[in-house]
Amino acid sequence: MRFLLFITKFIFLLMIVMQFSACSSISYYSQAVSGHLDLMARERPVDEVIEDETTSDELKNRLLLSQQARVFATEALHLPDNDSYKMYADLERPYVVWNVVATPAYSIKPKQWCFFIVGCLSYRGMFDEQEAKQLAEQLKQQGMDVSVFGSAAYSTLGYFDDPLLNTMMRHGDANLIGVIFHELAHQTIYIEDDTAFNEAFATAVEQEGLRRWFEAMGEPGQYEAYMQKKTYRHEFYKLITQTRVKLDDVFSSDKDVKQKQIQKQAIYQAFKQDYLEWRKERNYYAFDNWMQRELNNSHLALIATYQDLVPNFTNLLASVNGDLQKFYELVSTISKKDKATRKSVLSMYKGIKTSSR
Repeated sequence: MRFLLFITKFIFLLMIVMQFSACSSISYYSQAVSGHLDLMARERPVDEVIEDETTSDELKNRLLLSQQARVFATEALHLPDNDSYKMYADLERPYVVWNVVATPAYSIKPKQWCFFIVGCLSYRGMFDEQEAKQLAEQLKQQGMDVSVFGSAAYSTLGYFDDPLLNTMMRHGDANLIGVIFHELAHQTIYIEDDTAFNEAFATAVEQEGLRRWFEAMGEPGQYEAYMQKKTYRHEFYKLITQTRVKLDDVFSSDKDVKQKQIQKQAIYQAFKQDYLEWRKERNYYAFDNWMQRELNNSHLALIATYQDLVPNFTNLLASVNGDLQKFYELVSTISKKDKATRKSVLSMYKGIKTSSR
């Protein structure tokens, strides 16, 4: 029954899309449908997987934890009470989708792709890694800076019930629980064409949710360890932001292309050196793999901006004394305003020093 409902919904969506889309768009939506159909065909109820004698003890423990977190999300965080994350699917691959990001060779502004329902995004997600790489190669041939990165989770924004995936089980408890809180937050509030707003809101909910979770579990040390990693990540993003500013200055100048290319390479080399000094001071090497790739503008295009508004949302929550329901109502009200007004309203909460604890 659940599968038939899914098919009915997707057929309806495809009929609408085909009326308004070009052939290339139809091809993209078709791969999205086939990818999600494959995902759903692999789904099993979490309870069934846990009871299966062939399921490893490690996976059973992870699934049990996920279900405790799922109940907590509804009862303590007032996140959607639906069937999301009550099914499990083993995709037999490391990522559920591969995202393609592209920027001009002399700009940090990412290419936009616009989609039915979700609006315009700064990346294009593909269920097939090879198709993502083919798209990336086509964009490279057009002279763009391109990157492809895998994602362990994705959200249908509540239109369908999102399952737990094997790709979500590889990391620590905070990561698994955080992903559930984060993706359910997307189901609560989502704005078309404003990725920075959406991601910052969901991240703020994720962080507060984890704080309350570990407090309820009597494990505040785990939350402190999680936030220490967040602090390091924020510092790393500052290095990226500084690099973006330097690149923007060069790209917006009157220098010719050859001079811009030389300075671009010099800035990336300086960024790598700054990183080596930063990680040595902190004895923290989590970003080594990310830094070892051949960096270009597309790698820097999304990372920093996704986190810029997190403190604003955190302070907004603190302004209502940590009342999540009031917080959601406020964010919902802000989300209905135009982008300039949203930015203006959130800016008022940037420097507030209060606590929701």
